[in-house]
Amino acid sequence: MKKRRLGKTGFEVSEIGLGCWQLGGDFGPVGDDTATAILDAANAAGVTFWDTADVYGDGLSESRIGRHAKGAGVHVATKLGRGSGLYPDHYSKDGIRRSLEGSAERLGVTALDLAQLHCVPTAVLQDGAIFGWMDELKAEGLIRHWGASVETIEEGLLCLEQPGLATLQIIFNLFRQDAAEALLPMAAEKDVGIIVRLPLASGLLSGKYDKDTRFDATDHRNYNADGQAFSVGETFGGIELARGIELVNELRGLAPSGMPMSQFALRWILDHPQVSSVIAGVSKPEQLADNVAASEQNSLFPALMGQLMAWYKKEVKPEIRGGV
Repeated sequence: MKKRRLGKTGFEVSEIGLGCWQLGGDFGPVGDDTATAILDAANAAGVTFWDTADVYGDGLSESRIGRHAKGAGVHVATKLGRGSGLYPDHYSKDGIRRSLEGSAERLGVTALDLAQLHCVPTAVLQDGAIFGWMDELKAEGLIRHWGASVETIEEGLLCLEQPGLATLQIIFNLFRQDAAEALLPMAAEKDVGIIVRLPLASGLLSGKYDKDTRFDATDHRNYNADGQAFSVGETFGGIELARGIELVNELRGLAPSGMPMSQFALRWILDHPQVSSVIAGVSKPEQLADNVAASEQNSLFPALMGQLMAWYKKEVKPEIRGGV
């Protein structure tokens, strides 16, 4: 597995990472045996960057990772700020400290490699006090580095103004390309590592969905299809499912011959050098191999990259709900 530097953390991490939300139950959680098999497969494949959060299964994802014998060089990032004790307007330094101490205990560490603010409200970011608290908790030794996971370009640019910010986690995929022009160059200038989530737009860019696809009632692709529970941008990148399927079918004609749609989508992200790691979730260990294979695919031609940006601006961006 190829590695990239995670910004000013200095960590060398796998360019394909592991999103661990399924280990906590966002899709109704996988069993202990499957969770262990996924983490074992990640170790075997050289996937050394694992991303989780305190709210994934109310700490279950972190606990499972903590019980697992992590491989050499594995860096675990967690997130905070969406729990009921903090979100949406009860943020305090002591509350954040308690949240981080709970994560450290579940993960079995004395200091967290990377703690990320978890899509906290824009108003909290604009206030700015929360950034100072993260700097102070780093100075205390509870965290080694801190970053932020954001919903929009506006929030990302706001976070990039903070000198202590080491990483920024963003929604970035073939259906959400704006960061390539507005955000990635600034992140590179400030040596902030970019972590990409939702690389397949909730699975839509895998090319496996059709008009007859249905999702379980407990799946956010069902209950949040129109943003009923949280930001609509977190589900299918804000694209309505039926229209998204049509757009994926258009993309098939642009993908290099023989390259699976999912690997095409991941390869496009990796062809942006400012990206440090792409966190892709799996619900079974066998899916890891397909994600990891994208790292070995040839880079896309510059002309194709330009064609894809033009296609996005014309066909996709007008369809996005909830803003970018």
